[in-house]
Amino acid sequence: MIQTLDFFTPVVDDPYTFGEIAAANALSDVYAMGGEPAVALNIACFPACLDASVLGDILAGGAAKVKEAGAVLAGGHTVQDEEPKYGLSVTGFVRPDRLWTNGGARPGDVLILTKPLGTGLITTGIKAEMAAKESADAAIASMRTLNRDAKRAVENLQVHACTDITGFGLAGHGLEMARAGNVTLEIFREQLPILPGSADLARMGLVPAGAYRNREYAGADLDTGDAREWEVDLLTDPQTSGGLLLAVDGRDAGRAVQALEKACSVLPWAVIGRVCPAREKKIIIR
Repeated sequence: MIQTLDFFTPVVDDPYTFGEIAAANALSDVYAMGGEPAVALNIACFPACLDASVLGDILAGGAAKVKEAGAVLAGGHTVQDEEPKYGLSVTGFVRPDRLWTNGGARPGDVLILTKPLGTGLITTGIKAEMAAKESADAAIASMRTLNRDAKRAVENLQVHACTDITGFGLAGHGLEMARAGNVTLEIFREQLPILPGSADLARMGLVPAGAYRNREYAGADLDTGDAREWEVDLLTDPQTSGGLLLAVDGRDAGRAVQALEKACSVLPWAVIGRVCPAREKKIIIR
């Protein structure tokens, strides 16, 4: 049994879409462990100054995403608060011999990222009214997409480690994978899938505060090499409902690519690097 909980403040203005995104984000933890969600409970905070219909729309968006995942929404709890917050507690299941953790990566594994980076930059740009509609639409489409299809595409292959990319960004969650497996991850920056407009926002300096905290967290374990400043910002950008970072046995890499091409054609994904024996730095950007 897998048990997880996640909730946060709105990242978009539309209540229904916010509900979808928050639910997809919470459900992602189950997929990142190789499981399937079964039961979900709402957790919500809501201010008295807003119309109750807004809360209804948030809950409806979450319910739709839980239904899409094939799980059952069994109630929940709401408290009054100054700022809206919403998410889910999710119970899922996985066969013990198919359980994924972030600690099994081995030298020779191929690193695959199943969603593009840049949601933190774009949601920051939306708040500043600096994000183009194309960028905003692409980020929303990515955030509301379940990681279900990506997980199912590779679940019968040799996946040695997996984590979903959320608040700590690719660098932070990759660092956790490297530390847990006592390996080094080499990431090829030219192969990173990114959302349209996110690099432009990074160049403009519209970088969320969490990206700087993530860079500080990675600290001396991150070797950025010749990466430009905006590329590092994308690597440390805190994601909402981001993709899965998979460490797939090199012998299964071709099959994984074929499976993902068939199952995940809506969003850009990519082979982004490889797992190497442990070196002085845990994350090396090429």
